[in-house]
This record gives sequence, C-alpha cells and structure tokens, in this order.
Amino acid sequence: MINFKSATLRRGSRLLLENATFTLHKGDKIGITGANGAGKSSLFELILGHLPPEAGEVSIAPGLEIAHVAQETPTCEDSALDYVVDGDRELRDIQAVLQEAESRGDGMALGHLHAKLEAVGGYEAAARAARLMHGLGFTPGEEHRTVAEFSGGWRMRLNIARALMCRSDVLLLDEPTNHLDLDAIIWLQEWLANYPGTLLLISHDRDFLDDLVDHILHLENRTAVLHTGNYSAFETRRAERLAQQQASFARQQRELARIQGFVDRFRAKATKARQVQSRLRALDRMALIAKAQVDSPFEFAFFTPDKRPSPLLKLDEATIGYGAAPILSRAKLTVNPGDRIGLLGPNGAGKSTLIKLLAGLLMPLSGERLAAQDLRIGYFAQHQLEQLRPEESALKHLQRLDPKAAEKDLRAFLGSFGFSGDRALEPIAPFSGGEKSRLALALLIYQKPNLLLLDEPTNYLDLTTRDALSLALQDYQGALVLVSHDRYLLRTVADEFWLVADGALEKFAGDLDDYRQWLARRRQTRETESADKPSDSRKRQRRSEADRRRVRRPWRLAQQKAETALEELTAAKRRLELKLADPALYSVEAKPYLQSLLMERDEIEQACREAETAWLEASEALEAEANSEARCD
Repeated sequence: MINFKSATLRRGSRLLLENATFTLHKGDKIGITGANGAGKSSLFELILGHLPPEAGEVSIAPGLEIAHVAQETPTCEDSALDYVVDGDRELRDIQAVLQEAESRGDGMALGHLHAKLEAVGGYEAAARAARLMHGLGFTPGEEHRTVAEFSGGWRMRLNIARALMCRSDVLLLDEPTNHLDLDAIIWLQEWLANYPGTLLLISHDRDFLDDLVDHILHLENRTAVLHTGNYSAFETRRAERLAQQQASFARQQRELARIQGFVDRFRAKATKARQVQSRLRALDRMALIAKAQVDSPFEFAFFTPDKRPSPLLKLDEATIGYGAAPILSRAKLTVNPGDRIGLLGPNGAGKSTLIKLLAGLLMPLSGERLAAQDLRIGYFAQHQLEQLRPEESALKHLQRLDPKAAEKDLRAFLGSFGFSGDRALEPIAPFSGGEKSRLALALLIYQKPNLLLLDEPTNYLDLTTRDALSLALQDYQGALVLVSHDRYLLRTVADEFWLVADGALEKFAGDLDDYRQWLARRRQTRETESADKPSDSRKRQRRSEADRRRVRRPWRLAQQKAETALEELTAAKRRLELKLADPALYSVEAKPYLQSLLMERDEIEQACREAETAWLEASEALEAEANSEARCD
C-alpha cells in the first residue's frame, strides 16, 4: 500500500532518514516512535507529498484517501458541526453536484445522486459528526456554535473530529492525545480500534500505543526499522539488545522492588485488591522499562524533603469556584506524607481547579484550606513554562534559586536532565516544549518540595523522558497529587484515586480499568436520557437553551476578548524573544537596549498573566454553567 525503497529524507541541512526500506500494508496499525527530532512528523509530510525524498522512492497505491489532522484551524463562522462534516470530502462533492442538478431540474441526475448520497451515509452524516464531537468531549448543543467561538485547544479537537469524519483508507495521527483529556483518549482509543483502514500513529502515550498498534516503525540514527507487535513487544526486543551492552540494572531493580513491596504489603487487604492487580500489571511493564532505560540520557531523582509534617494539607468542607459559580462543593481531603493520589474525572469537572486550590493559588468560596507550617509545595502546570525567562540559560534559572551554590554542582544537577556542556549555558528561547518542560521539572525538584502537585506533567515529553519521570516519582519520599491523561504514569505512580465529578470530590474504589467502565456507563446513561426526552418538551428545551445562551454570553465574550489579547501578546513576545536570542545583545555596549527590552518583556508577561487569568475565570465559569446544566438535565 505504501512502499519506501531506499528513501532518503532531508529537512533543511538535517539528514533525517537514509536508505529507508519498508512496506506498510492495508489494515496495519503502525506506531511511529523515536526521539524528538528523529523525523517522525517529517515522515508524515513525506507521505502527504509535502516533502519530496532526496533519494530513493516512496510509492503510494493510486486512489488512496489519506486523512490527517490539520495543525491550524481557520477562525471561521461555520458551525462546528459543518466544519466536522467537511472532513467527508466525497460527501461534500456529491452534495455540491446535487445542488447543481436541483438548480437545473435534472430529475434523472437527482435520482442517481440521491442514491449515491445514501450509499455514502449522507443522511446520517450530521449525526455521525455529532457523535464524534461528543466522544471528543464537546457537550450537546456545542455543535451549533461557530468554530471562532472555541479556544485553540478545542479547535484542535475539531480538527481531530474532522479527520475521523473522513472515510479514509489511511489515517495519520501526530500526537493526538496531547490535545485530549483522559476521557476523550479512552473514547478515541476505542474508535481507532474499530478503524478499518491503515493507521499511522505518532504518540508518546505508552498505553495508547500498546492497546492499538500491531507494528512499530522506529526511527533512530537516520534509520527506519519496522517491527511486528505492539510497543511492549518492541521494547522487549530492544531491551534484550541493550541488556547485552550493559548488565547492571541496579537502580531499576530498586524500583521493581518498591512496587513488589506494595503488592506484598497489601495483597491480603480486600480494600486494596484492585490496586494490587493494577500494580501487578504495572510490574510486568516496569521490568521492560528497567531494561530499556539503561541507555537513557536522563536520570531524574527527587531530593528527600527536609521536613514531612502530618498532615501536610487538609480541605474541610471547601467549596471551590470562580465568582458565585461553584465547581466543587464541600470537598474534604487530607494529604499525608507518602500519599500518592491520582485525580480522575470528566473534562471540565474541576480537577485543575482543585489542584490550584491545593497549591494556594485559589481560596475556597467557603470551608477551609488548612496547610501545615512546614508545607513546601512543588507545583507544575503547563502555563508555568511561559514564566521561564527566554533570554536566560538553564544554569542562570537554577542560580536564581540558589545563588550560593557552586556552579559545578548546579551543572552536574542540570546534566541529569539533559542540559550538559554548552547546552546549560545557552539562552532557552529556542528550546523545544519538551526541553522547557524538563527545565521546569528540574527547577521544581531542586526546591525539595514535600508535596508535589502535578497537572499534566508529561505534555511535550517523549517516551524516554516520561519513563525517567515515572521512575523518579516512584522513588519520591513526599506526597503527590497528580492530574494526567497518561494512564501508564497514573498506574505506576498513584496508590489511590479520587474522582472529581458532578460537583463533588470522593474516593474512587477501583483502578483505571474500573474508571473506563464508569465512563462507559455514564456515557450510556446520558445517551439513554437524551433519547428518552419526550418530544412535547422541545419548546421548553429550546427556551431553556436560549436562557442558558444569555447567561453564558458575557463569559464567552470575556473569553474571546482574553483569547484575542493572548494571541496578540504571544506574537509580541515571540518577536521579543527573537531579539533577546541575539548574542550581540549581551555585550556591554548594548546593555541599555537590553534593559529596555527586558522591561518590555516584563510588561508583556504581566499582561499575559492578566489575560490568562481572565480567560481561566471565563472558562471555569462556562464549565461550571455546563456542569450545572448537566445536573439539572
């Protein structure tokens, strides 16, 4: 179906692939792996015809319909539903010809075209598009909003739905889980498992790869090798090869022993039965990672906290929200040293808001947040990457935290995070998202927190870095509260799960497999309730929806205003970072100009924080309104 024969691929001056030879067959589900920069996304560009091979041949069977997820979404006034339906190009072509035939009054052509429309499922297209949107996290009614009303992350979900809408022979997905929460990832995985075409998937999500793919195409050292089996099978074979090179797995064995200790300690405890089974499955995979990690360039290690008061933090009947709109009511939670809590719950239920309350960035509307005197929080969230100083080096960031530390000690610490040699001294402005995430983690770890609050820490991180983080967290001596769509990280790190749903926080009696079943039951219940609504309530429902739109309108306008401001500020910041990355700027003669640029940067960052806060408040208010509607319905 797709055949590479001695293909060589170059992007700019970088040689990515050399003499690559492999064949992808109809119906294969292929996971594409390799380090950042190995050429995974460029391989997609080659298949799509956007990049030509420098040498060799790439042949694709004629007539193949290839679907992929666009990286940008136009700010258009089309409804979200129409935008998704546009992904079915054949359907839209038939509809266009049908419209022409109707204008001509060509009865014979109309009959033929209506038959074609029925054959391609044209009459069910809108319902199919709505199901895709709902599966990816959109709430009922949002399909009628315009594309322009959605934020960037939700537009990416629209792009994913549009790609799935295409009745394609080949589907290319580049890191689709980066834009989704856990619920949508589980739904997408189930959808892709039934996809009849050839799937090419780039992903750093271990569980996603393991459950979906039957081949791994691994890119390394300008080679592309196709392996049969899922990611774990590939990793086993690779681990065997690495094991021959290095026989010492002492550090990894300690991690295996820690998990085995948990299993042995709680095996006979009925309340921990599901957790033990989950840990046993994680133990099997950990053995593979331990072997595969022998050549990892990263070896994170959390310092032992200086003090561990008990309890560290307590919520007592805390109601959380923005303005007068509560998101969680009367939440009770006690975090003690050694606790490892994973937060589960539908998108918009309030997990990130709860993390902010625990971090002290929000105060409860009612109730109490009680913190120990010696509490030391390490909080990681994606927006913190924006607070890094682009003109400063990784070493300078660390020196700000500990001015008295010896440079050689700080450089040794940064080296374990992949910032060694001159890399530790370079301005971070051109760093990738993964490198900035690693630096943010390094800064957090250096401060010796006794409570870690991690909100989606694996975004931008590749598999090697995720594995290093997982190993480090398993050895961490403090308490941990984690929000993540990475199921492997949740399985190997969290000892207990708490559920955030329907305005409440409660302990979840089960593991991630149980949570998957909980989501399926919840989805089925909502679909049944929607189908059972009597037809004579349509007018009341329309009036209710109109009232809701009026309530939401001020928040949507505030959200759009903040988004526009953020886009303009981000563009200005990007232009400023390019100026700050110029080495000539750091000469003595240029110091006054540099200071003016730094002042301008501080002003832009302050404006960004204010716009971000406004956007978050509007978004949380909209989510709270949506949750309230769901409970009322």
